[in-house]
Amino acid sequence: MKYTKNFHQIKSNTEIFERIQAECETIGYYNLPYQDTADIKKYAKSITKKHIVVLGIGGSSLGAKAIYEFLLPSNNYNKELLFLETVDPLKINHSLKKVDLNDTQFVIISKSGTTIETISIFKYLNALVEINTTNCTIISEAKSALTQFANKHNIKAFDLAENVGGRFSVFSVVGLVPLAMVGVDIDNLLNGCKRVADSFFEKTDYYKPIISKARFLVENKSRFNVNVVFSYSSLLESFNKWYVQLWAESLGKVNVNGTRQALTPIGLVGPVDQHSFLQMIMDGVRDKTVTFIKIDDLRDSSIIPKTPSNKFDELAWNCAEGFSLNELLNMQADATIQSIQEQGDIPCDVISVRTVDEYNIAKIMFSYQLLVSCIGAFLQINTYDQPSVENGKINLAEKFS
Repeated sequence: MKYTKNFHQIKSNTEIFERIQAECETIGYYNLPYQDTADIKKYAKSITKKHIVVLGIGGSSLGAKAIYEFLLPSNNYNKELLFLETVDPLKINHSLKKVDLNDTQFVIISKSGTTIETISIFKYLNALVEINTTNCTIISEAKSALTQFANKHNIKAFDLAENVGGRFSVFSVVGLVPLAMVGVDIDNLLNGCKRVADSFFEKTDYYKPIISKARFLVENKSRFNVNVVFSYSSLLESFNKWYVQLWAESLGKVNVNGTRQALTPIGLVGPVDQHSFLQMIMDGVRDKTVTFIKIDDLRDSSIIPKTPSNKFDELAWNCAEGFSLNELLNMQADATIQSIQEQGDIPCDVISVRTVDEYNIAKIMFSYQLLVSCIGAFLQINTYDQPSVENGKINLAEKFS
């Protein structure tokens, strides 16, 4: 008797853990937490320009932007970081009104070195102010045309390893170089990554929460195929966009069984989206999982004041007087979480972030990278390519021929 098959069943947690361990040999992002940052920090200190303008799109900008906008309100940086991510001329020129181009360091980021949006903006800006060795930094693969351009024109170039994909590159030179330029503590970022990586790869327990969550999402993907991140702080709005790209571009694939996967990411911000998408979650089709992200300490003690007069007596919520706005925000989060949990049939989990600093945002982001890798391993797909995106680039190139 012989038996053959052309289908592949879901793997065990142990097998998935071993696959992720094996990926560490070929997928570069796993090792980024342990890199030496001395050269990056030394170079960053030499940059004296007031404005840092990043030219990049997708993985070349979303991660650094998520970190910067998370940290910005509670830090006094001496430099300003601006991201040009689109060829929309209205957006570009409106953004440039905030910048003295003669006091700007331009950071050109493209893994391939041929990204049309990035190169086009580069050329446009060069028509406004000469971009050269005095005001430019380039980040790309060592063999790319962009790196060759840098070498030819004596522009400082940082090499992005070929085995670090764009959407997994936030903790490489792609994110660390511009963030270090404005004063972000990049070592503390990597400390957060290390904390997550060390915990995940500890060999005493294969059944990590990350792997368990990945298994649940994959086993239930036919029923719960929409994955919502509900972030209770405006500081995490750009993190949500980063999550959507990481999730969608990594997991929107055809798997080994020829089945199209349908895990759809949505990023929401509380309490704003309590007044919109929450209605869909609560009373709509039960096809969604929800992950809430809360920040315990926003490092701001603003209080809803107690009014000595009777000016606001006729208005509601006098009971909230004396509470901090941070407390109110988290009470709103808790009330929404309670409402979801009371439904009994909406899968949800809660991530509580201690405070607003480099260490904590890095922990969240590296955890999500690991989660996506685990989901991809369970789905038995190539998590790290993007063939359909490449098709779009080919079609665009043909329009210029």
